[in-house]
Amino acid sequence: MVVESLVNPFKAEKKPWHMFFVGFIYTSIAIMLGWFIFEEYTSIVVITLIVIASSHIMYLLIRLEEKKDLYIQPERLLLKEHGKAFSFFIFLFLGFVVAFTFWYTVLPASTAKIMFDLQIREITKIEHFIIPDTDITGYTVNFSLAVLTIFFNNLKVMVFCLLFSFLFGIGALFILTWNASILGVAIGNFVNSNLNRGYFFALSIGLLRYLIHGIPEILAFFIAGLAGGIISVAVIRHNFKFNQFKHILVDSFDLMLCSIVILFMAALIEVYVTPFIFY
Repeated sequence: MVVESLVNPFKAEKKPWHMFFVGFIYTSIAIMLGWFIFEEYTSIVVITLIVIASSHIMYLLIRLEEKKDLYIQPERLLLKEHGKAFSFFIFLFLGFVVAFTFWYTVLPASTAKIMFDLQIREITKIEHFIIPDTDITGYTVNFSLAVLTIFFNNLKVMVFCLLFSFLFGIGALFILTWNASILGVAIGNFVNSNLNRGYFFALSIGLLRYLIHGIPEILAFFIAGLAGGIISVAVIRHNFKFNQFKHILVDSFDLMLCSIVILFMAALIEVYVTPFIFY
């Protein structure tokens, strides 16, 4: 009850950058506990511990956003208010990613391989999807097909975030934390491969390389999770008055549309921007 109760969502919305440090601390504690207690199962136990630690603040935040639906009527103003929660989510996610990257790169390679076994295997699968040639003129991937494939793959993840949030309230947090761990390990691999250029330089380039399109993707997933969570909390609180529930549904639908648009933009960035900057 101590770790998950350290943050007040009302204060966190005013200073969302604080959530970066919260995410970093939660992840670091989870990694240490996971390794010393479960060892071989650390890669999945860490995710579970982070979700447990973050669930309290996430639930309170979703409740806060659901209340805004009841008292703020203009949709444009309501979306602006939700923007505070989006900043909260992004900084928390960045704290997760940087912590995973940091521990993956500073721990002995043999330890990191065991500790992040599932993430390493998942990255191996992903790398078979798009591998550009070293010479950009030889980039043979069908760009349009790549954009659509990435978009629809991410769209499936977005739907899962929506469903998990609706069914379990904070269920999307598990998916998002898992994605943070994969992204952190991927950046860690990049850093380890470029240590000859200096640790902090490699870390900066690695973060930029993956987060240019990674942040829009995760933002879209967070928005979808928030949409599902708002409906879930409304159902739990029995807010079934026609006008109120209708407004909640309209707001959630608008959030879903925003999520889809952002996902498509992220796919365009991943195919047309990131490879030409960093390959």
